[in-house]
Amino acid sequence: MNSLDLQVVQQAQQWLEQGQSVCLCTVLSTYGSAPRGPGAMLVALADGRFCGSLSGGCVEDDFLERLGRNEFGPDNQVVRYGEGGLAPSLKLPCGGVLDVLVEQFVPGCEALEHFSLMLQALQGQQRIIRTVSLDTLNRTLDVCSTQDSTVHVSDRQIMIRIGAARRLLIAGLSPVAEFCASFAVSLGYEVIICDPRPELLAGFNLEGVKVIEQLPATFIANGGCHASTAVVALTHDPRLDDLTLLEAVRTPAFYIGAMGSQRTSEKRLERVRRIGGLDDETIGRISAPVGLRLGSKTPAEIALAVMADIVRVGNGVGRGAL
Repeated sequence: MNSLDLQVVQQAQQWLEQGQSVCLCTVLSTYGSAPRGPGAMLVALADGRFCGSLSGGCVEDDFLERLGRNEFGPDNQVVRYGEGGLAPSLKLPCGGVLDVLVEQFVPGCEALEHFSLMLQALQGQQRIIRTVSLDTLNRTLDVCSTQDSTVHVSDRQIMIRIGAARRLLIAGLSPVAEFCASFAVSLGYEVIICDPRPELLAGFNLEGVKVIEQLPATFIANGGCHASTAVVALTHDPRLDDLTLLEAVRTPAFYIGAMGSQRTSEKRLERVRRIGGLDDETIGRISAPVGLRLGSKTPAEIALAVMADIVRVGNGVGRGAL
């Protein structure tokens, strides 16, 4: 899931707590190229305020106008944009078709509990499955352990699986870390920077990045990583990097990396292996030197190589396929 979906759920909770009814929209399927895939969410109010995205901007205005005119009604329903859809005169720039599930939530304990469980899933506490019955007000939410596709449509029911949003945990602030954070935000990651040095953090501020004044290893040990987390140590400081790696390999993080030259990386891995008593399989989870070999020299180029490798692993692409 995309970290933008975290913002959607949090905004929905806030509006519900204020006593406002909300409309939750979920992308079910796309035909043709699309900037937002199945499972992407948007929450909106009848007055036009919204959070999230369905298409990258090409249908939101029309959708919000229809919502303001109360064209959708209270029942769960699917609306289609593109050829043969709700607005056949509105052609998508990609020439495709977009199917969207529309649900209405009224303020109350039931709605708040529903979004609370969704938030827990996006934060990596558990995987859930939402089952929505069309043309009714019925929906259920259950814990789910499978890793199947995000959305499944069968007859008059829609099942949406929700898991953790992709997270990038950056251990230590540095010039490379700043560019990594910026790239990761653009890619839709939830970005967290951990550094116990207040003098470095004082001048850093980047929208969409959470900064925690804490030893990265402590944050990880306290549950800071889930299976959709990438951990990168980018300081060259063994006091930060080594401890980070020792804790990270004990988590289900899908990517663990540390910056440094080939020689520095070999010494670091040997040190971490010895101190942690790690076997070959465990030490093999660490990418060091971190990132793809792009001949990077500047902090921005190094950060690009790091994020490219994280995306590669996250998408299940082997190095040999590049």
